[in-house]
Amino acid sequence: MKNLFIVIILLLSSISYAQQMDNNTLREIIYKEADTLGGVSGNWKFIYKQIPMLCVTDEANNRMRIISPITESSNLDKDLLLDSMTANFHSALDVKYAISNGILWSVYIHPLKELTNEQAENAISQVYYAAKTFGTTFSSTALIFGGGNTKEEKPKDKIKEEKIHKF
Repeated sequence: MKNLFIVIILLLSSISYAQQMDNNTLREIIYKEADTLGGVSGNWKFIYKQIPMLCVTDEANNRMRIISPITESSNLDKDLLLDSMTANFHSALDVKYAISNGILWSVYIHPLKELTNEQAENAISQVYYAAKTFGTTFSSTALIFGGGNTKEEKPKDKIKEEKIHKF
């Protein structure tokens, strides 16, 4: 009985310390990390290390996303699409490559309230690296999960490099 009481107390105390991310806190994090910041609460545009990004939140539905445009989807050939889907499994980690409205994006999506300050900072970094390394290593960090299933990295030919123009 005493052990059960201790477990209940520990659980309740951890709940009281649970992260409660909101738009104000997230804005402060982005402001600290970014080179520039504009927009309104829950819909920010910013530049991080010369890469344009957007952060969109929905507090009512507990969602947030940080995204960065990479290129128009019409610039992607079959090999680039396949490489980006493979990266989603192996090297993009918490960020994914996704297409919406004719644009290929680097995307981080997470529940807003449960997001920690460290996760928000890391999300910005991962979105940046996934956008920056598209067409080469397709990675959001130095870590590659399950690397044994990926093919050896080979330099992309000039035609593919010309197709990938950053926004």
